[in-house]
Amino acid sequence: MGIMKINVAVVFGGKSVEHEVSIISAVQAMGNLNTEKYRIVPVYLTKDNEFYYGEDLRNINLYRNLKGLLARCRRVIFVREKGRVRLMKYPGGLFSGGPVCEVDVVLPVVHGTNVEDGALQGYLKTLDVPFVGCGVLASAVGMDKYVMKILLKEAGFPVLDCVRFTAQSPDNVKRVEEKFTYPVIVKPVNLGSSVGISKASSREELEQALGTAFVFSDKVLVEPAITQLREINCAVLGDAAEAIASECEEPFASDEILSYKDKYMDGGKSKNSSGSKGMAGLKRKIPADIAPDLREQIRDLAVRAFQTLDCNGVSRIDFMIDKADGKVWLNEINTIPGSLAFYLWQPVGIKYPELLERLIALALKRRRQEEEITYSFDSNILSMGGPFGGKGGKGGKGGKAAG
Repeated sequence: MGIMKINVAVVFGGKSVEHEVSIISAVQAMGNLNTEKYRIVPVYLTKDNEFYYGEDLRNINLYRNLKGLLARCRRVIFVREKGRVRLMKYPGGLFSGGPVCEVDVVLPVVHGTNVEDGALQGYLKTLDVPFVGCGVLASAVGMDKYVMKILLKEAGFPVLDCVRFTAQSPDNVKRVEEKFTYPVIVKPVNLGSSVGISKASSREELEQALGTAFVFSDKVLVEPAITQLREINCAVLGDAAEAIASECEEPFASDEILSYKDKYMDGGKSKNSSGSKGMAGLKRKIPADIAPDLREQIRDLAVRAFQTLDCNGVSRIDFMIDKADGKVWLNEINTIPGSLAFYLWQPVGIKYPELLERLIALALKRRRQEEEITYSFDSNILSMGGPFGGKGGKGGKGGKAAG
């Protein structure tokens, strides 16, 4: 008898501007899962929030004709019954053929709003299925750059000051000019992959940058720009109990800001069947050319930030160094980094298949810990008398309605 394989539903796509990036990252991950131990269940989430299953979803080249690809796949839904989560064909019916398979663990490889921000994680938690990565709160905090800054600043981490406002906020430009001198960086509060981020060196450029950012988000953050900027990134793997840091990298931008095009389009193409290399194809130096003490400072900050925000799985923490004074600033945390940051683990001896193995083990560990927590106690308030029960209020038949 062979070993029973663990069914891993790899969920990707979603209603996000980083939809295509998610496809690249997911196909990479599926190509590196150990098929002797895991059964890969590709689950694509369309921009209309419909789930599809099909083996063809593992081939990046077929996404050029998405309509044709989905025609060869089957629409599905997740259903919980009898203590198990199953992937069911949808719509059902007499001749539908029943469930596709049971799902033992979900590996979300998603980026951006509506999927990386706690929404998908909340759905998976409601299904009560083990899933890889951060929980609802850490995912939400990681996606909201403003909330993340507040929490990290309160915990003593070096983060740049900022202002946040909505499109309806009065005197946006005036508030920025009262607080900062130019240049400034303008970014949507809840997006990753450098989407909508721009630099402004004048009032005219600020107004233009705000307009661009508000296209992608209803909340925008402005912070001072570091004019002599050097970026260093570091990934972290683990949970609240134990976490380790990866090697550091220095990504190189074609402009002053590392753009979406830098990350996923330039230098990211490959002739092999995996198509684009995603974040793995970015121009970068690994290890980063930094002094050993600075390397350890960044790696230590990364691990502490990861655990302060109660992250789980793998995250990438991005830092900024001001070359004028050497000061290190924590820029942001990516709770599901592009390409799952596998390229940062290879230099420290952890190959991509092992990284995925550890991520799944962390998800199952969290499930075991959650099963030890009591979520109910032996008291049925609905059986009691009084205004909440069926016996009415004190001395009367009806009692007052709860409210």
